[in-house]
Amino acid sequence: MNSAGSDAEERAAQHLTRHGLKILARNYRCRGGEIDLVCRDGATLVFVEVRLRTHRGYGGAAASITSAKQRRLVLAANHYLAGKPLPACRFDAVLLDGANIDWIKDAFQTS
Repeated sequence: MNSAGSDAEERAAQHLTRHGLKILARNYRCRGGEIDLVCRDGATLVFVEVRLRTHRGYGGAAASITSAKQRRLVLAANHYLAGKPLPACRFDAVLLDGANIDWIKDAFQTS
């Protein structure tokens, strides 16, 4: 991962921690997918995608979370949960567009 990506994930982790989430894992990887941050928000397990965009020329950070990316996140989340009791879960996104940080809870739903 490049320095800007690492810095973005650290900024996102700090933002979430300030809002009461506990970081459980960073850069969880499995074949076919990766989760930037795995957090706990009370009793809910939260899988977080961190997106950095330095300018909005390509639609901004939110536009970069495509349906293919969502499928890879779900695949990695299922791998993370394998063999564990199934807690309440959600997928969040932390979007960093320049100096702005937007945290979107329930950024997408699984089908």
